[in-house]
Amino acid sequence: MDTRLTRLTLDIERHVAAAGWDQPPHLFALVETADLVRREPQLAAQMGGTADVAGAITPVDQGDLPPHSTLEELLGGIVWPPEVLGTALSVERLMVPPEAERDMPQDEGAALSWLAEHPERQEVRIVVAVLRDGSRGAALRMRAHDDEQSILTGADLVPGLADALAATLAD
Repeated sequence: MDTRLTRLTLDIERHVAAAGWDQPPHLFALVETADLVRREPQLAAQMGGTADVAGAITPVDQGDLPPHSTLEELLGGIVWPPEVLGTALSVERLMVPPEAERDMPQDEGAALSWLAEHPERQEVRIVVAVLRDGSRGAALRMRAHDDEQSILTGADLVPGLADALAATLAD
């Protein structure tokens, strides 16, 4: 697993967590820090020592996202320029244990209602990051266990979302 991406997803998760729960999705361009400082020299002072770390990656929040009804719709319309090394997304969702998923209705509206009422549902914040080289990382925080020691990390926590993000990087 890429420890650089693990640190990055944790940093992004902490950044988003500082604003509390019930946040909209946040999309980030992942850029080489040295390249960013070359293009925007005034940022060097704000970045402190990280501006000089070889191979460092900086997430750049893309701000307000265009209107979209689904994440698939949003991500399907995104293409990154070559200087973007990767992308990351923070999103909040309801999850149930895998064994409960088999009972979820197929209809999207019915599934959302089913999830909202399921007694084992968990609200989670997920951060997924992917790089053009195929590296992946993810961090997941449960609202019920809202502390930094309880954040889960791994490369394949949300493979479908990682695949969708990777598609935005395709040439």
